[in-house]
Amino acid sequence: MPEEKLQQGECIEEKIVGKLKEKGWQITCAESCTGGMIASTIVNVAGVSDVFKESYVTYANSAKNKLLGVEEKALETWGAVSRQVAKQMAAGAAKAAMAHVAIAVTGIAGPCGGTQEKPVGLVYIGCFVDGKIVVTENHFNGNRLEIRRQTTQAALMQLYRCLLET
Repeated sequence: MPEEKLQQGECIEEKIVGKLKEKGWQITCAESCTGGMIASTIVNVAGVSDVFKESYVTYANSAKNKLLGVEEKALETWGAVSRQVAKQMAAGAAKAAMAHVAIAVTGIAGPCGGTQEKPVGLVYIGCFVDGKIVVTENHFNGNRLEIRRQTTQAALMQLYRCLLET
């Protein structure tokens, strides 16, 4: 399917909300390193209440487990910043919110917390659309706010691409 282009002045979040309305689908977010920035961006769109009912900021591992059902074993084995946890966050958010669509992010925004194996700027984005989950590994640069902003934009772009494939 050819990728739709954004028109001059059109925001990705407007395209996402439009696609969700077309399909009659609900969306939810599960955010760690962005702390609600993705949900905040989506709710900038007028009429979003037709498709957006709730969201989760699960910064602590205990919140990922309690609210999203992320397995403690996954957190212990792979760590919160992992492909496996992003996948479970996306699936768990969709289930908890009874939504067709979920976007989940987990990463290290810095400036501390990074390691050689998992450096500052490492972010996993999980996208759940109607039962299918796609997870990408991303590496962003900059200060904490810049990494959070880059993550938000990348997550919205990934979500839009996943919606186009349905």
